[in-house]
Amino acid sequence: MSTKDFVEKDYYKVLGVPKDATEAEIKKAYRKLAREFHPDANKGDASAEARFKEISEANDILGDAKKRKEYDEARALFGNGGFRPGPGGGGGSFNFDLGDLFGGTHPGAGGGAGGGFGGGLGDVFGGLFNRGGAGAGTGTRIQPRRGQDIESEVTLSFTEAVDGATVPLRMSSQAPCKACSGTGDKNGTPRVCPTCVGTGQVSRGSGGGFSLTDPCADCKGRGLIAETPCDICKGSGRARSSRTMQVRIPAGVADSQRIRLRGKGAPGERGGPAGDLYVVVHVDAHPVFGRKDDNLTVTVPVTFAEAALGADIKVPTLNGPPVTLKLPPGTPGGRTMRARGKGAVRKDGTRGDLLVTVEVAVPTELNDKAREALELFREATESEDPRSALFESAKGA
Repeated sequence: MSTKDFVEKDYYKVLGVPKDATEAEIKKAYRKLAREFHPDANKGDASAEARFKEISEANDILGDAKKRKEYDEARALFGNGGFRPGPGGGGGSFNFDLGDLFGGTHPGAGGGAGGGFGGGLGDVFGGLFNRGGAGAGTGTRIQPRRGQDIESEVTLSFTEAVDGATVPLRMSSQAPCKACSGTGDKNGTPRVCPTCVGTGQVSRGSGGGFSLTDPCADCKGRGLIAETPCDICKGSGRARSSRTMQVRIPAGVADSQRIRLRGKGAPGERGGPAGDLYVVVHVDAHPVFGRKDDNLTVTVPVTFAEAALGADIKVPTLNGPPVTLKLPPGTPGGRTMRARGKGAVRKDGTRGDLLVTVEVAVPTELNDKAREALELFREATESEDPRSALFESAKGA
């Protein structure tokens, strides 16, 4: 990410959320947009792919509390277009390169008087831009480059989501070209870019008395130029790579949850760290069980006699033996009981509960003996009107 991106990109606008959006609101907005613009759902649509990358970049910053704090502080510091001189500073404005602020030295920024601003803000922005402080502007040190973040999706069965599963993921990403060992040069001997002197970045004036830093157009931000471009990667040093990885999905994962696997993305360049892998999990529905946070849910039919007189009823569990619950006499339909420890796995390894909702089953056909028994029951209880309280409440309202 260049300094220009940092100053000009409004990641809140990209996700369509206000600046005071909560973590949950940011996550919800990202998931909605990611599904809409995901390359798998927009085959061959370059604009959708670009939009998806922009959305992912915004989420990478705003979805991380530390990066979001650094981004907000950086925007507050530089978002107004530059520094203005204080009292007695004359009619001009400070003329400096933002490279001085992002760590490292810069020509003319020595330790003597008038030696610039040093590197005091490197700690503020280092994490946000993945930039080191030392040697950022020395001109001869080629900086490592972090690998690309990758996003993938996986669909699990309901049981796999509750118990956890190891699934194969086939991923495609940019990786160092094997033909030229990532140098971009057929002979493996690229030269340092004379334009950016190996930094991969160039400065330009933007008004307001200071400069902005952009990726070098001549070396495309690599800091190196291939004398004899590699036939495979055409001098970029990167080539498309596919690989299959066995990924462990933790127990208790929820539908639409986004899992971050650090260092499992695309390999870095010139000794740089690998990117991260983000896995969006989709969970198929179960014909019997549902889920509410860490608890599983199930609806169990009971007879009128069981509900009225009470009974011990057997209830199924997910991948385990049934449990027996005691149904108290007079249990109404819709009441929920709890089977402790029979739910989904929590992060600490314990389990939630199984929430059992009782549903009184009304028979559609009766034999003569059952009909006679119910007629006798109706005669015995005809003085009771279960709707009397309902009408009284209606009158009162």
